[in-house]
Amino acid sequence: MTDIRALFPNLPDRIVGLGELAENLWWSWRPRARMLFKMLDRQAWKDSGHNPDKMLRELPAEILNSAAVNPDYLRHYDVVLSIFRNYMNRKQCPILKTPLESGSVAVAYFSAEYGLHRSLPFYAGGLGFLAGDFLKESSDLNLPVVAVGFMYPEGYLHQKIGEDGWQENIEEYFDRDAAAISRVLNSQGNQLVVKVPVIEPVVHVAVWKVAVGRVPLFLLDTDIEQNDPWNRVMSARLYTGDLEQRMRQEIVLGIGGATVLKTLGVAYQVMHLNEGHAAFALLERIRDLTADGDNFEEAFEKVKQRTVFTTHTPVPAGHDVFSFQMMEKYFHRYWPALGIERERFLQLGVSPAAPQAGFNMTAFALRSSLCRNAVSKKHAAVTGEMWQGLLPAAGTGQEAMEHVTNGIHLPTWVEPKLKMLFDRYLGAGWVDDHDNPLVWEMIDKIPDQELWQVHYWMKIKLIDAVRERSRRRWVQDRAGSSIILAGGALLDPSVLTVGFARRFATYKRAALILNDLERLKRLVNDRWRPVQIIFAGKAHPADSPGKMILQQIFNACRNPELGGRIAFVEDYGEQLAQYLVHGVDLWLNTPLPPMEASGTSGMKAALNGVPQLSILDGWWIEGYNGKNGWAFEHRAQEGDRDSLDANEIYRLLEHDIIPLYYRVSDDGIPTGWVDMMKETIKASAARFSARRMVKDYVEKFYAPALEVKRQNGL
Repeated sequence: MTDIRALFPNLPDRIVGLGELAENLWWSWRPRARMLFKMLDRQAWKDSGHNPDKMLRELPAEILNSAAVNPDYLRHYDVVLSIFRNYMNRKQCPILKTPLESGSVAVAYFSAEYGLHRSLPFYAGGLGFLAGDFLKESSDLNLPVVAVGFMYPEGYLHQKIGEDGWQENIEEYFDRDAAAISRVLNSQGNQLVVKVPVIEPVVHVAVWKVAVGRVPLFLLDTDIEQNDPWNRVMSARLYTGDLEQRMRQEIVLGIGGATVLKTLGVAYQVMHLNEGHAAFALLERIRDLTADGDNFEEAFEKVKQRTVFTTHTPVPAGHDVFSFQMMEKYFHRYWPALGIERERFLQLGVSPAAPQAGFNMTAFALRSSLCRNAVSKKHAAVTGEMWQGLLPAAGTGQEAMEHVTNGIHLPTWVEPKLKMLFDRYLGAGWVDDHDNPLVWEMIDKIPDQELWQVHYWMKIKLIDAVRERSRRRWVQDRAGSSIILAGGALLDPSVLTVGFARRFATYKRAALILNDLERLKRLVNDRWRPVQIIFAGKAHPADSPGKMILQQIFNACRNPELGGRIAFVEDYGEQLAQYLVHGVDLWLNTPLPPMEASGTSGMKAALNGVPQLSILDGWWIEGYNGKNGWAFEHRAQEGDRDSLDANEIYRLLEHDIIPLYYRVSDDGIPTGWVDMMKETIKASAARFSARRMVKDYVEKFYAPALEVKRQNGL
């Protein structure tokens, strides 16, 4: 139990509940709760990076004392605190019908990254935000879930673009004591430290906890005095390029994570692996059962029956493979504890497509999981082809690979001002029923002018934020004028604004729209109907080809012939993502098919009324209906596919998109465009929500696994 008084000794008794709120990320998806902190001091809220934990520690006592006697503030405070406590005390889970064993939770969820809020930088991209949205929605549905991940003291990376356009990686140490994260204490009142089996020399992990509404997320930290220097830095950074250190990370995440839950006495019925990084956790479950008397095959089958594995990666290079020699180095004392020989152990991770390559973590997870899913319908087909030999063959009556299409946590990603508009026209209680498509038919009741005014306000907010970043870069770094201009200083809110923001992997083809610069120049420099483009995203620190694409785009941004209409905004993260998916007019997505597993950034934009211009891949195959944006696809063929796809983008912009955007009524409203915005919201909000996604997991996987366990006593 967190001692709020010890954490926030400066809080007056009358508003001590602010500390309780600050220590639970529930506030991050509740606008009224965020406003409670903002009302204390707007500048302090901004300076803290919208981090109430940090803000409360730094506020002068006179501001807090004044709030504690302000009747208007206290009325707001009492309402929010009452809503929060009622939320936390809700007991029933309406979507889980199978009764759980006393004192246990339904699901232990393992992921290498979690995107929850900018104050907790434990994410690199879409995989992390998907995991974060899953936890938030599980909390909202009161699904009994416990989560395990890593504490990354150095986070992923901060990005700065140098004078040559090359990405520079900036380290910033994470301040654990200025975020909504707390130490898990042992019976002596000290931070819990757990020894990880397998690794030699011995590795210990300190345990931290993040409260995500009702869901506890336990984070493992190796940066403690008990470890030697190499082990201390093991959890320093997400996705290290050192393959052996990467393997050691995954041993700690999987086996160490399972050991931490066991130490804490957390009993869970189903294990859900979000990608293969934590798959070694299955070995620890098997080892526990063999220690209780099962032979290996019996234990393996019991674990398999109660494991869900979600794969997100259609790119072969994205699956971790460790050499057999490395596996033997770390596991030679482990497989005897399972009661099996070396060859049987190593065979668990062999891919039929490359049996000599090493121990493949995805192959191991697929073999060891009865419930396996991809993250879109198309991705399921691609995954089934990738892993032939490990999945049911055609004609067996079983799906080669199930799919649960990703979804987004609506309360996190809908802009608060847009939510207020929905409150007026969708009817009371729409948030509680937002996965019902019929609720969203009421969008048509919103007057065009009101929807457009809110969108234009969000667009101005985005461009103001981009300009402010450019100003700070100039003031703090004395950056040259070309860098400031490339950062978006000349953006114009009256211009059709295209957004492209994602990780800069080569297959995502970020520079596709630059394929024909002369044609692009005509589009951006059109006197009456110009276009502007905002790029954002990071390349992996070890991905030189991705950095070269980023450099190409950045240099285009400072090309005077493109008129300041192309911008690259540095250090893409959760806050910038919010501004972009709320404020752009059009969302661009150009991956090389079939390499887009899902694509949740487009869903976030669509929820906020931003139509898509996307190649038919990932979620867009399911989401496109002909009225909510534009789709293009060319069959793969010899020759320059990029030129063909770029030509489709230019053609759609020239003939369909730009004319529609600039065709306005007498009162200045682009009514045709607003109609498409409404259709975009209606087509995506329910169908691609995290609520629908979590319910799918319960119906397809969790409930059947729990029922099998109940009937068979597994």
